[in-house]
Amino acid sequence: MMGAVGIVLSLVLSFSFAQAEQPFDFTVCVAGTISLLATIEESNVFGTESKGITMSNHTNKAFHNMTYIFMGVGRGPAGKPIGFGYFKMMDSDGDFIIGELSGPAADHTLKFLQGTGKWKGVTGAGKSQRLTTGKPIAPMTLQSCNRYTGTFDLKK
Repeated sequence: MMGAVGIVLSLVLSFSFAQAEQPFDFTVCVAGTISLLATIEESNVFGTESKGITMSNHTNKAFHNMTYIFMGVGRGPAGKPIGFGYFKMMDSDGDFIIGELSGPAADHTLKFLQGTGKWKGVTGAGKSQRLTTGKPIAPMTLQSCNRYTGTFDLKK
C-alpha cells in the first residue's frame, strides 16, 4: 500500500512540475549565409539563414542537443543590424518548437510561439547574449554563438 501511495505521489509531483514555469539557459552555435538585398547610405538590407545545435547550461537540460534553424531579415549598418525572424528547434524524437527572434543581433528577444508533440502548448520568452562571432570562413557567411536565458511553460 505504501508503495502505491509513493508512486501516485511521485506522479502528481512530476505532473505539477511539468506544468509549472521553468527556467531555460542554453547556447546555440550556428553557421549560416547572408543574402544582401541592398546597401543604401552604408545601411544593409539582407536576409539570413543559419543552422546549428543547442547546448543546455542549466541543470534541467531544457532544450539540450536540439537542432536549430533560423530564417530572418535585417537592416542597419554593418556590425549593428536590427533583425526579425523565426526559428525551429527540433529534438531527437522529431518534436519541435517554433519561435520568434527580434532586435539587435547581439541582444535578441526570444518568444516561443508553438510546438508539436511533447512541446505542444509551449510558451515562454527570454533574451540573448552574443558570446562570440567568428571571422566569416567564406564571403557572405556567418558563424556565431549566442546564449539564451528565460522561462518556458508547457500548458497541456
